[in-house]
Amino acid sequence: MGFLSGKRAFIVGVASDRSIAWGIAQAMHREGAELAFSYVNEKMKERVETLAASIGSTLTVPLDVTDDAQIEAAFAHLQRTWGHLDILVHAVAFAPREGVSGSFVENTSREVFRIAHDVSSYSLTALARGAAPLMAGRAGALLTLSYLGAVRSIPSYNVMGLAKASLEANVRFLAADLGPRGIRVNGISAGPIKTLAAAGIAGFRKMLNRVAEVSPLRRNVTQEDVGNAAAFLCSELAGGITGEILYVDGGFSTVGMSFPDTEPA
Repeated sequence: MGFLSGKRAFIVGVASDRSIAWGIAQAMHREGAELAFSYVNEKMKERVETLAASIGSTLTVPLDVTDDAQIEAAFAHLQRTWGHLDILVHAVAFAPREGVSGSFVENTSREVFRIAHDVSSYSLTALARGAAPLMAGRAGALLTLSYLGAVRSIPSYNVMGLAKASLEANVRFLAADLGPRGIRVNGISAGPIKTLAAAGIAGFRKMLNRVAEVSPLRRNVTQEDVGNAAAFLCSELAGGITGEILYVDGGFSTVGMSFPDTEPA
């Protein structure tokens, strides 16, 4: 019996079997959770349904996080089908392509800024509003995904870094607001992983190489690494943890200076 047995989790943001959200879904499934998934549009519907079916889930719902009516409909469907909810995973982020390349100043228009923050940060608040009533009387858990760019300047990450900083503040305010209801809210700041979303960031391969070279573990983290941490944070094993951002990055964020391994001491 896994440590998430009897839990029901709604995973928002699975885009492919290469997404971090899918790694989280696999870990939660392994630990016994019953899963539901969202898909952003009809183009993604078949892909998400196929992935869901591969781990025994038949519950998928359309959900564009920029559409309040769709958010309301998704949680209404979960309430009719399940009656309650234990876990919400928010794995949604987006900025227009020009917002994650080139000059931060030149490429961050008002509209790029608005879109990045709406999709990547505000959506967590909107989803929390929908999930909270379904978690009433239960040990609910919300989890989101951040990145080091929230607190450090990262080449080409640009406006997404600002959106992730907003997201991390969102975690703290939601934790304070929902804690009295027994709902915990945390985030994972994962190291770079080869996903479809990451492919849109200029210089991403250089990021992977640098992290593998410098991080204490001398490797990049995997979907499995993040999935295992996510399953823990959303379980009762982490019942005393809320408002936190957990780094799952091989220790890269702890390094202040490094020298090449081949350089003499």
